[in-house]
Amino acid sequence: MTEIAKPLTDDDLRAFGTWVATLPAPAPPPAAGDAQRMARGRALTTQRPCGTCHNPDFSGREQMPRLANQREEYLLRTMREYKSGARIGYGGAMAEELHGLSDEDLQDLAHFFAHLPRR
Repeated sequence: MTEIAKPLTDDDLRAFGTWVATLPAPAPPPAAGDAQRMARGRALTTQRPCGTCHNPDFSGREQMPRLANQREEYLLRTMREYKSGARIGYGGAMAEELHGLSDEDLQDLAHFFAHLPRR
């Protein structure tokens, strides 16, 4: 993505951001999430400040991305990259927030976020 974005101007990026903001939120998957994994994921979000930055409904805001109903494999890969330091962002805040979580915790968080029902 970095290579593709290099020739874009600030105005190009703003226009693209404005367009992306008009897209509808992703729909939840048709199948409900596994009840035990959903409960573990929900519990982890109460132990971490996920809802502070990403909004209580995990819809995202400003530069904080939406977590609700994103693809589970994307969420898991992204959290693993933040935790390992392979993905840098938000001044290292995500690595700090994910510190101490096991890979099973990350899997449960990804499952929870991906299967959130619409309110």
